[in-house]
Amino acid sequence: MTALADPAIIAEPAPTRVPPKHTGKKVALIVTLFLGGCFSALPVLWMLASSFKSNSEIFAFPPRLVTPGFSFDAYTTILTDPVKLRFFANSYVVALSVTLLTLVVAVHAAYAFSRYEFRGKRIINVVVVSVQAVPPITLLIPYFGLMVGLRLYNTYQGLILTYMVFTLPYAIIMMTGYFNTLPKELDEAVKVDGAGPMTALWRILVPISVPGLVSVGVYTFMIAWNEFLFALTLTRTEDMRTVPIGIQLLMGQHSYEWNEMMAMSILGCVPVLLLFLFFQRYFIGGMTAGAVKI
Repeated sequence: MTALADPAIIAEPAPTRVPPKHTGKKVALIVTLFLGGCFSALPVLWMLASSFKSNSEIFAFPPRLVTPGFSFDAYTTILTDPVKLRFFANSYVVALSVTLLTLVVAVHAAYAFSRYEFRGKRIINVVVVSVQAVPPITLLIPYFGLMVGLRLYNTYQGLILTYMVFTLPYAIIMMTGYFNTLPKELDEAVKVDGAGPMTALWRILVPISVPGLVSVGVYTFMIAWNEFLFALTLTRTEDMRTVPIGIQLLMGQHSYEWNEMMAMSILGCVPVLLLFLFFQRYFIGGMTAGAVKI
């Protein structure tokens, strides 16, 4: 019999060393990402710092990120002005309505594209995708005439319907791709139990499609919240203006309220930022799942 080796004299494996070439690549990658992050964050930091300055301090030379005259005057002016608060209320009404209606319509349309074969399906798919390729500015004048003719000019309904034209194609494409990743056996099991397709959609598919719904909802809300061109063209009075138009109105004929513009921009970024912070996990999961199969 061979004697067992003494565990004390068994040589431990030498620690693996990272080749210097790989270490250099890793350091270069970290430095590049850090510089890129600083470059991306600098405008936001400057906008945030400028919102706490007076107009004279913003243009002081040499420029300083933080000045002694730190003040909340710009935020106080905005949050105590009923007209500017109405801008935010309008943006919330329009963006939330567009998001909700887009999700409802997109879910039904995507379910039909994913689960059924019908005449003209391929043509409709091409039309839906083609809408994404049309520059929005080319539709500005036709939509203006259409909204005036339908008496929807300067109304919530006009803005909501217009925004849905641009958000629905993306939502349908994303939700169709997401539903295609779900097995059809789920629908068949519901049908065996005697339930209809709407039961399969809303009780089975929708609850397990939360990541896809969140990603589409965040994208839709962001588009409706930040849209400027159609909000400017399809509204006339201040009680219908949205946040992007409210920021533009701070540019007067002879003077610009830069600190208030920066403060209003920061407040306008908060809703989208909160959506990303709270739903980041679902958002990334929905984007990747919806891109797997269309």
